[in-house]
Parts: sequence; structure tokens; C-alpha cells
Amino acid sequence: MEAVPEIARRLLTNCRSIAVVGLSDNPARDSQRVAAYLQAAGYEVVPVNPRVASVLGCRCWPDLAAIPSPVDLVQVFRRSDYASEVVDAAIEAGIPAVWLQDGVVDEQAAARAAGAGMDVVMDRCMMRDHALLGL
Repeated sequence: MEAVPEIARRLLTNCRSIAVVGLSDNPARDSQRVAAYLQAAGYEVVPVNPRVASVLGCRCWPDLAAIPSPVDLVQVFRRSDYASEVVDAAIEAGIPAVWLQDGVVDEQAAARAAGAGMDVVMDRCMMRDHALLGL
């Protein structure tokens, strides 16, 4: 069985609210499948997508700055090309952690986030890690 990094274990154990940037309203997309799993596991999912009004019964916000209440973590379901701007917005918003999903890699953005004191997970699936931990 694959080991889950300690930082991922800590985030999955301690975080309760997750802003999902790039959450699609299409049930066939991985972003919705993962977010629905996390919602069913008891996490508060906060959709972030400027093109969608609501997903999974929750209002969508156009960007991280528009979210009216604090969130514990930003989960990034955007291509690696866009990870940098999402990480910068998370730093600006004072969000304490960022999780870049499978295939989303931006070493410079991850270094900026870590330098800003954020916890960072990159190129891992939150749903898979949650399931591996049996939480």
C-alpha cells in the first residue's frame, strides 16, 4: 500500500472546509467526483468556479477572494499552467494550506506557498489519500 505523506495525513485529519478551485458541474469530471466524496466524508466543500452558479448543492464563488468565510484549505483542480495564480490568490487570502491534485505540478508556486507559511501537497489525489488513511 502506498504511504500517505505526513502533511497530507495532517491536512485530511484537521481541515474541515475545502475551497475547490475548478470544481465542475459535470458529474463525469474528476473534480466533481472527488468533491462529492469529500462532502460525503463530512468536509464542507466550497466550490470556486466563475462559470457555474452552484455545484453539489453549494453556491459557487467566482474566486477565492469572494468566499465570505475562512476556509482551511484550497484544493486545485486546474491545469498546472493556472496553479501559480491560484496559489498566489490563496496566499493573498491567508488560506493556510493548498493541495494540488494529481497531475497539477508547479514547483515555484509550491515554494512560494511554503515560503508564505502554507502547508503544501502537490500531485496527489485527496480522495485517494483519504481512502488510504481510512478516515
